[in-house]
Amino acid sequence: MVSLGPVPMTLVILLLALGVAALVARRLARRPGAPPLAAGGALVDMLLVGLVVGRLVFVVQWWPQYAADPWSLLRIGDGGYAIWGAVPAALVFGAWRMRRTPALRRPLLWGTGAGVATWAALAGALVLMQQAVVQLPDVELTRIEGGPVRLSGMDGQPKVVNLWATWCPPCRREMPVLAAGQAANPHITFVFANQGEGGDLIREYLDGSGLQLDNVVLDPFSSVSQATGARGLPTTLFFAADGRLADVHMGELTSAGLARKLERFGPAPSLPDGTTP
Repeated sequence: MVSLGPVPMTLVILLLALGVAALVARRLARRPGAPPLAAGGALVDMLLVGLVVGRLVFVVQWWPQYAADPWSLLRIGDGGYAIWGAVPAALVFGAWRMRRTPALRRPLLWGTGAGVATWAALAGALVLMQQAVVQLPDVELTRIEGGPVRLSGMDGQPKVVNLWATWCPPCRREMPVLAAGQAANPHITFVFANQGEGGDLIREYLDGSGLQLDNVVLDPFSSVSQATGARGLPTTLFFAADGRLADVHMGELTSAGLARKLERFGPAPSLPDGTTP
């Protein structure tokens, strides 16, 4: 499962962890005969500070990609957050709040610990479940040029499988990013699996947009979505060379977001003359 309805499981886990943290903190913040402390609000503030700093650190880390497309800075759904920047920032902010209000120390410490433990346990369980359950689907699709093809029958390279449709605005916005990623990474097989549309409509869109894409396939019954548990478009699935699901992203990808996802597959291998294939 990669989503709960249209909501990514990663967001569901984050909200559950925040709920547990707030519940624990609010319970410990109760004081007989006195108004309760705003421990839940402090935790939300910590989360927001962490997200903002994590985003800024990620943008600096991948600045060349964002500089080439400044509008992508606003697409915060691309997964572009540096956790190693977000967590320290949230903890420093929490320490500052506890110093200003010593009575918040116990609720925030226990609430933060409970939230982090919940997030780590659920996120780890999700990764293990996805790797064990979600494999490269063995479904028969149709190449846009004609003829059947199976994802499992393609070459043994890592694969990026993009689920998209021409009616989907974020799908169209991210398509040039994926096209550039395909051109720059010949050691990774990109597959563009259109969900539920006909070949004539797809060809008309591709011709009109000037996109040069390899491995455009028709999935008229959304078999890939059903097999992987994806419930929204666009969804991009990242499979290791052995067919195991390595990562998944629901929503629009930016150049920086895609580059970070592809890091797990390593750089393109060099030929004896030092060039890449």
